[in-house]
Amino acid sequence: MVLVVALISTAVAVAVTPSAADAPSMVKATLAEHRAPSDNGVVPARVGEAVLATEDSRFYSDTALDPQGTLRAAWGFVTANPNLGGATIEVQLAKLLYTPGRSDPAALCEQVVMAFKLDHDFTKAQILAMYLDAAYFGDGAYGVTEAALHYFGLEPSHLSWGQAALIAGLLQAPSAYDPRTHLSAALARRSHVFARLVAVGRLSASQARADESAPLDPKIAFGG
Repeated sequence: MVLVVALISTAVAVAVTPSAADAPSMVKATLAEHRAPSDNGVVPARVGEAVLATEDSRFYSDTALDPQGTLRAAWGFVTANPNLGGATIEVQLAKLLYTPGRSDPAALCEQVVMAFKLDHDFTKAQILAMYLDAAYFGDGAYGVTEAALHYFGLEPSHLSWGQAALIAGLLQAPSAYDPRTHLSAALARRSHVFARLVAVGRLSASQARADESAPLDPKIAFGG
């Protein structure tokens, strides 16, 4: 009976949620609303890898739903601890596009359904590009292109590892990690991003230490 109810509920959710085919146009509309430039479907390598290492390290191998992450996120909802996280990039993109500002149970279900629709309709690279374009990076910067220009005066593809790691770290809490107002917190979060890049094998420990110690160009980055 439980399985039947679950199947019926899933079928209803799929039927009542919109198609994901309009996701690219929704991302463009978000950028246009905030007068922010797009990266035109191109994932900047270092930012993309830093984001995946930190936000969803199994992105390319898993489906739209990470069972372990889903359990952590569900427990975080029950205990009112949003820091447990666990949402895949697909789920985070669905949240940004289809349930912005909502965290009720119905919204969480809709995010999961829309994540599967996104996974069905688009490639992983397209989904990651849309997520980086749709995400908010703090201090009024929407999308990774605007964030790179805003904080460093550079196109995303020209960011150093240190700059890319800082940009990636903003996603969890853009206001709390805003380097213009909370530099120490932003750098601590960046250290976590570097640790994740080492953990997933993208950088060696020595390379991470060297890149983390390289100057960020604070005059451009933080208005000094």
